Amino acid sequence: MDRRLTCIEALRRLDDYLDRELPQVDVHRVEAHLRECEMCAKEFGFERALVDQVRAKLSEIEMPQHLRGRVLAALARIA
Repeated sequence: MDRRLTCIEALRRLDDYLDRELPQVDVHRVEAHLRECEMCAKEFGFERALVDQVRAKLSEIEMPQHLRGRVLAALARIA
């Protein structure tokens, strides 16, 4: 069994976790840490809410369709 992540290790992986760019083994380790650590879970919630707010604001901004599609696709990978 893999050793548990420390808070520092989990937080360093949080951006990649949100972007779905972590290897599956690290995904499981981050998720396990978030289930057990209230502080890191709150940080994850904050960052996740920020991404959701950016996505909502982007839907209100007029931009060229090709750029809008690229931005929304990038955000979909994060969600």
